[in-house]
Amino acid sequence: MDIKNSNAPVSTTTYNRNQVDEQTGNIYEAISVISKRATQINTEMKKELIEKLDEFATYNDSLEEIFENKEQIEVSKFYEKLPKPHAIAVQEWLEEKIYYRDTNKAE
Repeated sequence: MDIKNSNAPVSTTTYNRNQVDEQTGNIYEAISVISKRATQINTEMKKELIEKLDEFATYNDSLEEIFENKEQIEVSKFYEKLPKPHAIAVQEWLEEKIYYRDTNKAE
């Protein structure tokens, strides 16, 4: 899923508990799956942000010279405005875009 074009809410939203645990029948199991997906999304976002910010990195031994790069600031602000990883994961879960299977059940 494209994280940048997600329709996940940016602010705090209350969800219907019955919708969240509908796929698993267990709220704790659903939250566990959502949590693991949020961790994956967070890792992807962090890796992408670090790669973009490394393009602007200048390696100087002098602490006196600090350059303000407007492009670097814009990239940082863009990532700050994105929905949080947990919000994206919940939205994916509600839209049934996360593959889930119970390994304890016999197939």
